[in-house]
This record gives sequence, C-alpha cells and structure tokens, in this order.
Amino acid sequence: MRASSVDQIIIKLLSKKYAHLNSHQIFNEIREVLPAVNPSTVYRSLDRLVKNGKVSVSDMGTGAAVYELLTDGYHHHLVCQKCGSVITIGHEEVINFFSSIEKKNHFNIITNHLVLFGICEDCQNQE
Repeated sequence: MRASSVDQIIIKLLSKKYAHLNSHQIFNEIREVLPAVNPSTVYRSLDRLVKNGKVSVSDMGTGAAVYELLTDGYHHHLVCQKCGSVITIGHEEVINFFSSIEKKNHFNIITNHLVLFGICEDCQNQE
C-alpha cells in the first residue's frame, strides 16, 4: 500500500468526523479500511500531513495529542477544564496577539493551532 493512500484516508476520516482524534483512534479507523496497515505507516503519514500544513496537532488536555484537518484556514480553541467543552475561535481573534508577540520578541510564530484552557461560562455559573 502506498503512503499517499493512507494520507488520503486520514484526510477523508478527519473531514468526515470534523473532530479531534488521537493517533490511536485514527489507526483503528484506518485499520477497518486497510486491515494490513502498519501503525508506523499511519504515524509517518500523520507527521507528513502536519509538516505539509494539511493537519494540525495539538494538546487539548485529553492526555494524548489530537489531530484535526485544516480546512478553512487557522482556527483556535478554548477548552473548559471542568466540563471539557471546546469553543472554536477564529484566527482573526488572535492575529493581533500573535503580531504583538512577534514584534516585541523579534520572533516568527508558526503555530497553526492555539489552545487556551480555562473555565466556560456554564461552569462559572455553577460555582
């Protein structure tokens, strides 16, 4: 099997789910389509897709890195540490923050997925 076919299956999987899946979940899903697939093939494919800017990888506080398809440009997340809810925010909401940090520190930010942890409004109201 060609690595590019695994890349295509990963992209299709992530676009259908539009979710954050860890590498083990992705491997298990691919194994249903390609029973002979080797885990290392899937991991190499994920690395390649991240390096090519097609998939983002981040820590969403679940204990394992998660992967997400980058379809509509960059976006970021707010994750509630109490209930685990995830709020998606647009890149335009943080671009000035990034620009300020780059300018002040003479640093080129290349991250494509910012995750901020806190407490959501519902959980705040329950306190």
